[in-house]
Amino acid sequence: MKIALATEGGYVAGHFGHCPEFTIAEVTHGEVKSRLTIPNPGHQPGFLPGYLGNLGVTHIIAGGMGPRAQELFASRGIVPLVGVKGSVAEALSAFLSGKLKTGPSLCTHGTGGHGHGHSCGGGGCGTGG
Repeated sequence: MKIALATEGGYVAGHFGHCPEFTIAEVTHGEVKSRLTIPNPGHQPGFLPGYLGNLGVTHIIAGGMGPRAQELFASRGIVPLVGVKGSVAEALSAFLSGKLKTGPSLCTHGTGGHGHGHSCGGGGCGTGG
């Protein structure tokens, strides 16, 4: 399985689409076999589910994600996990041990999930809101 974490400075980012980077962890037999950080190629409605899906991602971990994005990932068989806070290492460890604490998305979107007019709670949006 491959897990993509929306990251900012080694921590789970508060807003999935606007995070500066993704940490991609490849997991085999319950252990992280490789970890790669890649820059976010850009926030465009509907783009990231296909992009990350083509990389083989099976799970997404983020602080916040709009409902439409969650639907798009789920339609590709990718499980979105939101409401997550903390460091990338803590989130991966908690996920692998079945103890990852999720909750409501830390972001709410005011205009159809297109990144305009939204507000982010909790840890903030990071770059560009």
